[in-house]
Amino acid sequence: MAQEWARGFYNSKAWEKCRLAFLQSKFFICERCGGAATIAHHKTRLTPENIHDPNITLNWDNLEALCQDCHNKEHSAKLPVAEGLMFDENGDLVKENRL
Repeated sequence: MAQEWARGFYNSKAWEKCRLAFLQSKFFICERCGGAATIAHHKTRLTPENIHDPNITLNWDNLEALCQDCHNKEHSAKLPVAEGLMFDENGDLVKENRL
């Protein structure tokens, strides 16, 4: 779910049109796994500082067509984890294998 400061943007006509056109241009195919893309992911994360910058928010060069699973993996891979734990290639939390 979008942060409170981003809800206005994600509910805007500009984003709805941009998102749909971008996903159509990618034939609704996930750019990572080839599955059904439902999300236009921002490569540069949106922040309160850049949410009103269309060069970040509406720029197709900053978008990637992703399925829900790949989007979840993208965001979980950047979460901090406790020492001794890591995310595997499936996005699952596992014990770190130290050799």
